[in-house]
Order: sequence, then structure tokens, then C-alpha cells
Amino acid sequence: MARQARILSETGMYHIMFRGLNKQNIFSDDRDYIKFIEILASVKNDTNLQIYAYCMMPNHAHLFVREAQKGDISNIMKRILSHYAGWYNFKYERTGHLFSNRYKSIPVEDDSYFLTLARYIHQNPVKANLSENMQCYKYSSYSDYVNNSGGITDIDFLLD
Repeated sequence: MARQARILSETGMYHIMFRGLNKQNIFSDDRDYIKFIEILASVKNDTNLQIYAYCMMPNHAHLFVREAQKGDISNIMKRILSHYAGWYNFKYERTGHLFSNRYKSIPVEDDSYFLTLARYIHQNPVKANLSENMQCYKYSSYSDYVNNSGGITDIDFLLD
């Protein structure tokens, strides 16, 4: 049975989610999170991807992004996830799939969902009891907004 085609966003913005196979961890230590951010930054620079929010949890991650060209999201995510999976498998001397199924992408078409989504992504570690508050969790873009630093996050769009 063929899988359903992705719904492309008219705005180019997506809520992306991906999870470890069998809900296993995809980030096991600090270096894993750092490597993923490095890969995101590299792909961002190569593709003009805009990153509005992200949160990496031990067994899954959320990204709020905008593609530069309509339909590029599939190639962008393929680059990010295959690069990270290859690196992770090499590091931990393992083989096979790291991610469960394919990533999920939900088009973001209106301002109300835009703001709700950014808040949802940043509150994720608190709701999962991984952090007392959003500022303490170091694997999300929340601190980029609080510190007005940007990092890999394009903070101006959301703040405007």
C-alpha cells in the first residue's frame, strides 16, 4: 500500500516531529544534542531554512521551520535525519533504523497556530518533567528568545 503524500504548506512553515524507533532515545548524552544542532545549522546555511523553534527531548524532537522553496522540506529533513542517524550509529557502534516511521510534518498556515506552536514546543520539557522551567532546559530554542541571542533560531520573525 502506497503511503500518503505530504501536504505542502502554502506558507512554507511546518511543525516537524520525529521519534526514536520503539520510542528509544535518539539523544543519549550532551554530545548527541550538540551534534544535532551542528547538523541543523549546516543544513540551515545550505538551504536557507529558517528555524523558529526547536526542542530536543531524549526520544523525540520538535522543529518549527520554514522552507525557502516550496516542497524542499522532504530533502531538508532527509539530509538532517540521515546525517544524524549515520553519525549516531557510528558513535554507538550500531546498525539499522534510528527513527520510527517517517517524520511528521504539519503545515502552519495561520498566526494563531504559529504562536500556539512556539509555546507548545518550548513547554514540552516542562510538561515531560525534564525541567522545572523552560529557561533551565538547554536543548530548546527558548533561551535564544530569552537571551535575544538567536543562535540557530530566527527569533525576529516570532518576536515581530
